[in-house]
Amino acid sequence: MTDTDLTEAKTHAQKSALASRLKFLRQRRGLTQGRVSQASGISTPTLSKIENGQLSPTYDVLLRLAHGLQVDVAELFVTAQAHMGAGRCSIERRDCGEIHDTPLYRHRLLCSQLAHKKMMPFISRIKKRHLQAEEGWSRHEGEEFVYVLSGRIELHTEFYQPVTLDQGEGFYIDSRMRHRVVSASDADAEVLWVSTTPDVGRHAAEHRHDFPESETS
Repeated sequence: MTDTDLTEAKTHAQKSALASRLKFLRQRRGLTQGRVSQASGISTPTLSKIENGQLSPTYDVLLRLAHGLQVDVAELFVTAQAHMGAGRCSIERRDCGEIHDTPLYRHRLLCSQLAHKKMMPFISRIKKRHLQAEEGWSRHEGEEFVYVLSGRIELHTEFYQPVTLDQGEGFYIDSRMRHRVVSASDADAEVLWVSTTPDVGRHAAEHRHDFPESETS
């Protein structure tokens, strides 16, 4: 089996795990796909594709799914520990963490065992590929901080000119602004990516739409 075959097999397994977890959480709450669709603002066909392992959801979609199911984002991947009040602590060892692979990014969720976190930390690999003008854009409630660990990235936003950042540089943005991050070197780039986890369902009913498979954050 080649490296490509192994990567494809892992990606399929990750999609299947997320699909099974999502379906389990929905059924445990006695919800239909239609009810989750209404609560999250994600169309029923898109939800069905995710539950059948046919679509890797964007970060925007993960946030809306979590709201629709009334769970922490991390619970879409693992069974999170109950809220323990003050003094919480979670240790993440090297190369551990739940993987969420998409056409544009490979996210490794860090410290996902804790529920009700105010931040979602990732180590993310930004895949080197050519993007079409309308591909890969993201927008959601909250704020984001990204720090370049290796390679070079380019930040695109709807209000500012593209900015190139090298290893050791970073940015902080309002996530409600349309944005995307691409690799600006000849290889994949790796970043520390931290997003806040607000109540993303506040405007779900006003922004109901399908999410293209290639749009990922």
